[in-house]
Amino acid sequence: MPNIASLLKSEITRLARKEVRAEIESLKKASASYRADLAALKKEVRSLHAELKRVSRTAKPQISEVAGDETPMRFRAAGMKAHRKKLKLSAKDYGLLIGASMLSVYKWEDGKVKPRAGALAKIAEVLTIGKREADRRLTELKGA
Repeated sequence: MPNIASLLKSEITRLARKEVRAEIESLKKASASYRADLAALKKEVRSLHAELKRVSRTAKPQISEVAGDETPMRFRAAGMKAHRKKLKLSAKDYGLLIGASMLSVYKWEDGKVKPRAGALAKIAEVLTIGKREADRRLTELKGA
């Protein structure tokens, strides 16, 4: 007669494996679905990175825009200096028109410093005026 203890042990082991297999099956299905979701997300991230790279290559760098205007303003130090000379104004007077100091005007003209957006808008405005208008504005500013 076989050993009852060993038979009992083997039967308990068989039943335990059967129960564990049933429990693990649902975990395997969930794990497989999570892996599939992760793979889909990784694929989407790769495609978005590729699209971003493609768009960033073709996109032009944005130029700072003048406040309230949709046309971009590109600052050229030589252009500002030429305009000041054309108006026959000193750096102090030109700075007064813009609302900046004489030193700022010199630094902008030398190309050592670029004007900020607020000053850039004022420079763009001053670049559109002529000598008579500049003289009129200067007398108003100095009189006030």
